[in-house]
Amino acid sequence: MSGPIANLLIGAGILLVLVGLVAKSGLLGWFGHLPGDIQIRRENFQFYLPITSMILVSVALSVILSLLRRLF
Repeated sequence: MSGPIANLLIGAGILLVLVGLVAKSGLLGWFGHLPGDIQIRRENFQFYLPITSMILVSVALSVILSLLRRLF
């Protein structure tokens, strides 16, 4: 496998490793606890819906993909 697809996979792998290292270091401890994230805890039940966090991820990925399209 060679060419642009291989380069894209290598870049995505490096990006995932970097995000994993940042998450492991604790710098993303705030993520998932934003205002708008729904948490319901009962005695035998727990429900979590990270609405605001997923909107933030969606906007960030949209910006990144838009920049990549303009560059290539």
